[in-house]
Amino acid sequence: MSESKLRDQSLEFAVSVINLVKDLKSKHETIISNQIGRSGTSIGANIREAFYAHGKADFVAKLHIALKECSETEYWLELLIEKGRFLYSADAG
Repeated sequence: MSESKLRDQSLEFAVSVINLVKDLKSKHETIISNQIGRSGTSIGANIREAFYAHGKADFVAKLHIALKECSETEYWLELLIEKGRFLYSADAG
């Protein structure tokens, strides 16, 4: 365990994202998987950078970027869920 719970959780999330991307690519879902892969792993990278910031303003800016990457990842996950709902409802009808 590192000195930062945020760093640990973002690393765990990145591992989960990588596993999701592998699964999606095995199902030939490349557009969403590429986007989730980039934004989902970027969160932890920006948090990591924040700990080596050049002052408080840089620290806050890096964490803000990580927050924006979280929001983008959330969007791609929501899109993936909606796509699944559409496919299942189309199969039922």
